[in-house]
Amino acid sequence: MIAAEEVIDSMLPQLQQALYWFVYIFLELSILLLVISFAISIVTSFITPEKVKKWMDKYSRGLTGNIIGTALGGLLPFCSCSTIPALIGLLNVGVPFRIAMSFLIASPLGVLNLVVISLFSTMFGPKVAIMYIVATFIAAVLAGVILDKLGLASEVKDVEVMGGEEETVIQMTDSSNCWERWKPILTSSWDSAWTLYKQMIPFLLVGVGVGAWIYGFVPTQFFVKYAGPKNPFAVPIAAAIGIPMYVRTETMVPICSALVQKGVGLGTVMALIIGGAGASIPELSLLAAIFKRKLFIAYIVTIFVIASVIGYAFNFLFVL
Repeated sequence: MIAAEEVIDSMLPQLQQALYWFVYIFLELSILLLVISFAISIVTSFITPEKVKKWMDKYSRGLTGNIIGTALGGLLPFCSCSTIPALIGLLNVGVPFRIAMSFLIASPLGVLNLVVISLFSTMFGPKVAIMYIVATFIAAVLAGVILDKLGLASEVKDVEVMGGEEETVIQMTDSSNCWERWKPILTSSWDSAWTLYKQMIPFLLVGVGVGAWIYGFVPTQFFVKYAGPKNPFAVPIAAAIGIPMYVRTETMVPICSALVQKGVGLGTVMALIIGGAGASIPELSLLAAIFKRKLFIAYIVTIFVIASVIGYAFNFLFVL
């Protein structure tokens, strides 16, 4: 009995540390997600699919088209389940293959997604967030160009989106009362943000919970030895592990924050995040239905290369 009490007493500081980390990070990320999601919902209330298609048709020539495709994919808050139908829609309306590929790669990575970027900034600092934006943006643009140059445009199957739900876009009324004009938009945006937050709570709880456990109980020496920045194989291994994982970026960020604090190389956790976000099993399952074998394999290799290159770059540029 005395031995058990001694064990509990010895673990109490670690438990308190883990609990404090859990509560603090969970509340911080909850507020952040609600505020950013609310702002994004307001903006997207005025965006129609027709506007997106016209914009991409207008600026589809040359490298500019890939930049536009990357920006749209990175800005719009899509998960893999909505990215693939959007990709099919773009291809069906004649958007060039190279632009559609840049869109596909940028979308799950959240290249310009304010929620993802805010999480990175909060957990790792603004410099890391900016580096993530720049690196993934350039990677998505170049990947679209390279996949097209390899002649893989013919490796897309003939698929159409059937039975899609109609987009509802809120229009401003002519009412002279400013509140009456904005009330439906704000109400709808808040409902959307709150719904998204409720959907995200399980992922947040898992991510922050695992992160708190790592932060409080796992010895630092363990991670430094096997996944520290001095291990040259840690980055590609993390990229390979991340690819089959189905863990949302919002879940991985707090876990990876705890890993970094325990001595894991920043580039290693970035490779894990990019690999998991860019080529999760659900997304690959959907892509298998529209990509032929060569393009399917090329896409997986592309995500692995992007995750590894960016991982090594982060380890080189950021010594934490």
